[in-house]
Amino acid sequence: MSAVYTVIGDLVGSRDLPDRAAAQKAVGEVLAGVSAIVPGVQPFEATVGDEVQGAFATIGGATRAGLLARLGLLARGVDLRCGYGHGEVTVHEADRRPLLQDGPGWWSAREAVDVLGQPRRSGQRSWYVGPDAGRVVGYLLVRDALVDRLTDRHREMLALAVAGRTQAEVADALGLSRSAVSQAFARGVGAVREAVLLLDAEPGTVEGMDEGVDVGEGA
Repeated sequence: MSAVYTVIGDLVGSRDLPDRAAAQKAVGEVLAGVSAIVPGVQPFEATVGDEVQGAFATIGGATRAGLLARLGLLARGVDLRCGYGHGEVTVHEADRRPLLQDGPGWWSAREAVDVLGQPRRSGQRSWYVGPDAGRVVGYLLVRDALVDRLTDRHREMLALAVAGRTQAEVADALGLSRSAVSQAFARGVGAVREAVLLLDAEPGTVEGMDEGVDVGEGA
């Protein structure tokens, strides 16, 4: 297989979760929803223990999927951290689920997860090992810091926005006024959404999207 962008995630503090079975069910449901929004080149699915994995064609797709997964799980009282990598992967027993695989793509994602396991990184939720790591890690650190400062309601808005909804659609989905949603976007939701979509877009795609890319009232 050609080089892909890989994701390995694990649940934060999983041993202390009051209902691990409910958490595992939530993981399956959330990942299914994410996969419908951001299709991967390999399934984004639960693996062994408390881990998830997936592979995507672009770093933008991989990090967008990871963010959507985290937002979906945070809404259910579970947190997720993700290590991202890049490289070729080898799949063994292609009919097996979850996939059994290795190669540089997975080793680099595992290295990223190991970085997050360091005591000084305990509060961070994303890391990347691969080409252009400085730019991508910088983006992830700022993105996650903004997400951590959002209220639960604002994270709901962000999840819908990153899934492609406009401000008007977010307001309708959550039963809120458009003015309230516009204010939330101006306070950080819109900036995160725009950053996610810019990284995920091919050249020219963002300009051609609906008005939702702008952080103003019409988005």
